[in-house]
Amino acid sequence: MAFDKHPAPERQHVDFCTMGETLIEGSNWRMVEVGRVLVITGDHPYAGGLATIVEIIDHKRVLVDGPSSNTELAVPRQAVPLSKCLLSQFVIEGQLRGMRHATVKKLWEKCEIDAKWKESSWAKKRDQFQRRKSLTDFDRFKVMRLKKQRRFEVRKSLAKVKAAA
Repeated sequence: MAFDKHPAPERQHVDFCTMGETLIEGSNWRMVEVGRVLVITGDHPYAGGLATIVEIIDHKRVLVDGPSSNTELAVPRQAVPLSKCLLSQFVIEGQLRGMRHATVKKLWEKCEIDAKWKESSWAKKRDQFQRRKSLTDFDRFKVMRLKKQRRFEVRKSLAKVKAAA
């Protein structure tokens, strides 16, 4: 037989004690899960709004509810495609599948999602971007002049320090 000429190689035994300690950690990805807070993006009517996943409809859509006290961030319960969502790091603990709006609102307020969102660097960057986007030409000119003044003062104080050294 042809199989007798080439026997299968023996499996090597690896002793895990000699390999040292290894730390296995789970992934740090943001998972699509019930209770995950997300931001709606794109050309959606509620773009920029905050919502939480109430139910996963299929691999492309989720049912969301955004009971935010801030009217700009509030989103009514509706199905949203995942392609129009960005998952945040916040998860509402204790939220179950298909919870009613009132229950989701209580959990939202208990977890203080609005305050956490306001303090997040993501929200601050979005606010700064919106502020800069809404500047007029004269406002941009004033910002440029203020930056020049600040740069001048910094260089002047740096020159004093160098001269003293």
